[in-house]
Amino acid sequence: MAPLAITSGWKRQKSSSPGADLVNKLRELFSDTLIFGFSSVVARFMNYLLVPFHTDAFNPARYSIVALAYAALTFLNVIVQMGMESAYLRYAEDRKEASNIFKTIQITLLVTSSLIVLILWLLMPAALSQMNLDSDTSAIFVMMLGILWFDTLAIVPLAELRLVRKSIQFAVFKILNVIINVGLNFYLILALNFGIEAVFIANLAASALLTIIVWVYTAEHWQGNWKREWLGTIFRFGLPFIPAGLGHAINEMIDRFLLNNMDPAVSQRLYGDGVTPEDVVGIYSACYKLAVFMLLIVQMYRMAWQPFFMRHSRDDDASKTFSQAFIFFNAFAAPAYLAVSLFRYQIVAIEIPGVGWTLINSSYWAGIEIVPLLLMAYWFQGWYINFSSGIFIKEKTSVLYKITLLGAAITLGVNILLIPVFGMMGSAAATLISYAVMAFVLGIYSKNVMKVAYHIPATFCLMGACMALIYLQPAFSSVPGIGELTGKIVFLLGGLLLSGLYLWWFVFRERNTLQ
Repeated sequence: MAPLAITSGWKRQKSSSPGADLVNKLRELFSDTLIFGFSSVVARFMNYLLVPFHTDAFNPARYSIVALAYAALTFLNVIVQMGMESAYLRYAEDRKEASNIFKTIQITLLVTSSLIVLILWLLMPAALSQMNLDSDTSAIFVMMLGILWFDTLAIVPLAELRLVRKSIQFAVFKILNVIINVGLNFYLILALNFGIEAVFIANLAASALLTIIVWVYTAEHWQGNWKREWLGTIFRFGLPFIPAGLGHAINEMIDRFLLNNMDPAVSQRLYGDGVTPEDVVGIYSACYKLAVFMLLIVQMYRMAWQPFFMRHSRDDDASKTFSQAFIFFNAFAAPAYLAVSLFRYQIVAIEIPGVGWTLINSSYWAGIEIVPLLLMAYWFQGWYINFSSGIFIKEKTSVLYKITLLGAAITLGVNILLIPVFGMMGSAAATLISYAVMAFVLGIYSKNVMKVAYHIPATFCLMGACMALIYLQPAFSSVPGIGELTGKIVFLLGGLLLSGLYLWWFVFRERNTLQ
């Protein structure tokens, strides 16, 4: 039987005081967040360059094909990857067994992903209509399957780079992937006059190259042995992530399919004559991209957080470290939420120099009001990631699927109720409600298995105050002599002050007591 107890591969040094030790750990987390997150920021930013390009090149109905295809990939990635990334991060901390675990997972993924891709190819005729595809565009579905296969085979090598903190290599590989993807998009569409299929050709080429590179870079781990006992251990840990991941995918992506199947009469009533459900999906998906600013913060943090809390899980002051990490996360999330929400109309109207595009084409602006709700939803997702530490450390991951399926049920129910009445705003509200409930439920459960002072009431008040500032700003700006821009700047500064006070009270004031 593979050992469940983990022998840490990192040596820890004693600090001169508890306060200094805590500062060093938070500095480590912050450094890893910046380094690992830098590649994510650059990658997301470069991918975001495709938004003005695609929204200018394709009408909303055509853009909906991209949205629905990638929504489908989100679901399929969960099934095919089987939680193996998290399982590797959990058990490969034991460096003596890392190569055995690596080889066991990679061989398993190679076999299972190939079989699943073959089955999906056989089911292609039934799937095309759900993604607004037909027999003439069926090649897009085949390319989707290729992207799925290559991405699955890259997850464990990339997890290895994160685990051993090879942040520079990780960043270089991820950025190279995006450069190829973005470059091919521009070349195929502008130079060769390709249509929507160019998006998938570029992604397939970039994914294939990334997979080959990371396989070569981590080739030494193939010297390990495939071990059946490790297979059982990693499946017991990883498989609960499938229902959990599917629940997460429903929260993230099911709204596109529900909007795509809305009554055409509803879309015309809400958005004007001639607007089809396909148009609504394209508009919603493009405006959803503005939530990338909060998503970047969450993903940057997640990339550093999971290896960090595993390294420090047995420290005497682990609970204190995790508590203050949560405070720092929220202190940075609040200004991001305010800045993007307050200036959302100015952001989408930013012109791209030399080409005459705006960040999002004006034909998509009908969906901009969904942005504050989606940003807040991702903020709650950050809570969820923080609260997951106790679940991972105590190996209680089976609870995750229950919580995420609860969230998925809320997402489905609220979407079905609100889409006929509010359209895109109903979908955004469903996402926010679902993530909030999931975060609170996981927070309660996590505190039962690992005592951490998260200061949830105060943090929730900070979030509520930020949202209130967003919706009170128009009234404040309408006061004679103030104006829209001045009102937004005043409210942003007020939010920064609140965030600073929150950080001071729960971190710097408490830190002084430890010195």
